[in-house]
Amino acid sequence: MLRIDCAMVEKILTAFIRDSVVKNGFRNAVLGVSGGLDSAVVLALCRKALGAGHVFALLLPYRVSDPESLRHGKLACKAFKVPFEVIDISPQVDAYFSRFPAGNRLQVGNKCARERMAVLYDFSARKQALVAGTSNKSELLIGYSTQFGDSAAAFQPIGDLYKTQVFELARHLGVPDEIVAKKPSADLWPGQTDEKEIGVAYKDLDVLLHLLVDMRWDEGEIIERGFPLALIRRVRRMIAGSQFKRTMPPVAKLHARTIGIDFRYLRDWNK
Repeated sequence: MLRIDCAMVEKILTAFIRDSVVKNGFRNAVLGVSGGLDSAVVLALCRKALGAGHVFALLLPYRVSDPESLRHGKLACKAFKVPFEVIDISPQVDAYFSRFPAGNRLQVGNKCARERMAVLYDFSARKQALVAGTSNKSELLIGYSTQFGDSAAAFQPIGDLYKTQVFELARHLGVPDEIVAKKPSADLWPGQTDEKEIGVAYKDLDVLLHLLVDMRWDEGEIIERGFPLALIRRVRRMIAGSQFKRTMPPVAKLHARTIGIDFRYLRDWNK
């Protein structure tokens, strides 16, 4: 049901990346490469769309990050011949928590995600480049992201691809096997994996999300496909509860035309 025509998807996404960059008056893209699947796929797509000389990667480990993540990040950059720089974010993150101690490890993970994006946007100015996002559709729909952290970007190339489809595209693009084979993880803390934290395997989550969102099936139809009602409703709550992460901050309406309400021109409306 979720199989994709990888050659066609590659063509569409490379054109989307090129269009997103050039229409905004830029020539370059910058992105964070975590050593995971999603960022490796976006790296490959950006390289194909813009050329290696117009893509720059940042590897941004924290002191508890898995060393394998850094190795895999370098592996991806070398595989696609994209220049990169490693910046350890531990000093600035630890400096903050030395003044305001964290209450739990998720707080640290969120701070790291936002610190990485702060560095990326600084390099966006340094490199005159737009920040390419690396979030997939599965994560965006259930809110499995940090607002103004990993979800922040100028454009999202794989935001309409479910995680299982990203795996398929990765193989097509030649992402190194080591990266494709490992368990997806945001590397927020030692031993953390996406599926363990979400509480459902991507192969099941993606089908359920597809039926709920794309097909608009009701609960009865989805139950007939073998999904338990409790899981269906839990995923529904995750989608509804994370809607604020997928929209611009709402603006209180005072004038005839209000941003986000009745002034919603495309970015290139005046060109």
